[in-house]
Amino acid sequence: MAREQASPQTSGQTFNVVIVGQHGRLAYEALIFAASLRHSSPDFKGRLIVAEPQAGVLWKNDPSIKNAEVRAALEALGAEIVPFENKHFGEAYPYGNKIEMLKVLPKGEPFVFFDTDTLITGDLMSVPFDFDRPSASMRREGTWPIPQIYGPGYTGLWKSLYDKFSLDFDSSLDLSQPDEYWRRYLYFNAGFFYYRCPREFGAKFLHYALAIRDTPPVELCAQTFDPWLDQVALPLVIHALGGGRDTLPEGYLDGEVSCHYRFLPLLYARETDRTIEVLETVTAPNKLKKVLKGSNAIKRTIYQGRGHKVRALFDQDNMPRREQMIRNRIKKNGFWIR
Repeated sequence: MAREQASPQTSGQTFNVVIVGQHGRLAYEALIFAASLRHSSPDFKGRLIVAEPQAGVLWKNDPSIKNAEVRAALEALGAEIVPFENKHFGEAYPYGNKIEMLKVLPKGEPFVFFDTDTLITGDLMSVPFDFDRPSASMRREGTWPIPQIYGPGYTGLWKSLYDKFSLDFDSSLDLSQPDEYWRRYLYFNAGFFYYRCPREFGAKFLHYALAIRDTPPVELCAQTFDPWLDQVALPLVIHALGGGRDTLPEGYLDGEVSCHYRFLPLLYARETDRTIEVLETVTAPNKLKKVLKGSNAIKRTIYQGRGHKVRALFDQDNMPRREQMIRNRIKKNGFWIR
């Protein structure tokens, strides 16, 4: 599908980019993200914020970035490491970081959140964001809910949530999709989302997530919210704030401009040659390579060539339909690492 042209009102805007960085894998992914942003979008003028969870009662171990070389490398790439405190989620539900960190972002300044396991592959300033109408990633599978044989179907399950928060359910539906098919219902991957104010978005996100976790509608008694809680609450937030599935033209995010790869073996297995080229270009400088080799997954997959062995296992024009099938083949051949 051809991309729509960005209008003068939406291109070249100033906005902040935020990711979550913490000790371990996410710290190294944050470094790759920052390097890819600077390489692929040199005209980006906003702030690059690495939101860092702090030690507290909700963490057994300190989640902050303890590697001094990683911190220095992030700062050298212009990233600002901003601490935040977990008051509701923490280690029990680390995906809650993307909800709780919004409270420390600059009030009233448009933002785009990306999962740390994302590569910027094009000019982020070309993306025609409408920050008054939020949206999120449509690169998703039908992971939630799972209707039970003797329980309500997709309509009953989703409608119970819209009713709980006094939202209009019917206007959220994609009527081009069949009834009781998961794509008919508003559902996103939380790999990216954006809005005009992080505090407003975050307050609603937190309110909905906690209410779903603590007092879910009776219709959801057989459903699990771990690890899906953020993706259950997210479409409700976006719908309540006037956004939807079609507010961002196709082909930019999860397209020419960004790639949510999830794990490096998956990137090599299913992403484009150009994405791999960007990854290997931004991780090539010796100063960065020295730091990134602290991650065994990065060292073995990128620098020792295992990624290309993974790629050789697949026909990129005829990939398995589900991600789990891709993972299983990689694991069977001994190349899975995270």
